[in-house]
Amino acid sequence: MANEVKSSGEVIRALEARGHDASALSPIGVRPNLGEYLALLWGRRHFIWFDSRHRAANQNSRNRLGNLWLVLRPLLDAAAYYVIFGYILKTDRGLENFPAFLLIGVLMFRSTTTAISSGANSMRGSRSMIKAFTFPRASIPISNALQSALTAVYTMLAMCAAIVVVPPFALPQMTWLLLVPIFLLHTLVNLGITLITARIGFYFPDLSNMMSVIGRFLMYGSGVMFPISHFLNPGLFMDIITLNPLFRIIDMARTALIDGAVPDLGSWLVVLAWGVLLTVGGFLFFWSKEANYGRDLG
Repeated sequence: MANEVKSSGEVIRALEARGHDASALSPIGVRPNLGEYLALLWGRRHFIWFDSRHRAANQNSRNRLGNLWLVLRPLLDAAAYYVIFGYILKTDRGLENFPAFLLIGVLMFRSTTTAISSGANSMRGSRSMIKAFTFPRASIPISNALQSALTAVYTMLAMCAAIVVVPPFALPQMTWLLLVPIFLLHTLVNLGITLITARIGFYFPDLSNMMSVIGRFLMYGSGVMFPISHFLNPGLFMDIITLNPLFRIIDMARTALIDGAVPDLGSWLVVLAWGVLLTVGGFLFFWSKEANYGRDLG
């Protein structure tokens, strides 16, 4: 057709020529440039925050114990691993406070596995909203990451309380305050992971079924249940493991909470670098397919 309008700009100009206000119109199924996209996300910050808080508060509403499971589930996991690795397999290898060592590892590791699994299921789990509304799709994985962070706050408080009351009793010290920046860096890492797995899970739904395998490898490579340095000699393989951000985060938390010491500067820099790399890279990775998420749902 000779008079067919072929671009969004031409549509807007045609409407304005007829006296219509088209200033609030935006094209559908088109990826905004990065600056516009960030502005759109910022404009929806209140919705993202409300959504994450609401889902964090109601995720266990169907259970009789409600949100008490936010604390009970990770503590029960830690207790089961303690029986297996502490009493049966004797992997404590002379650690003075193996219960605290295990609690920190299991509970902080759980925060990252939750980020991976929630990201993998986030986009297809929100298909109705994606089809019905136009909004920056990154709102979904960001909201999921915030929900996981809010949930992890309860887990961290339970972890600290358990370390105090479980023998041999690690008493609070000033270095415990370092758990706050460690937690923020951990949240930054989890956000990047969530954005990456959100896009991968959208195009490869089988990712959710691979989570148990991925999580198992990540667990053994992060020193969650046993001190890796007691099993591996210094070398290339050990150097690779120490570059794992989750290994560093868990080790930093153990240093602050159990040893009462400040983690070394190298650990802070490694985790910060991973957090920035994963978040920025994950955001760009997700944004690059912004125009496809609604369309490819069919």
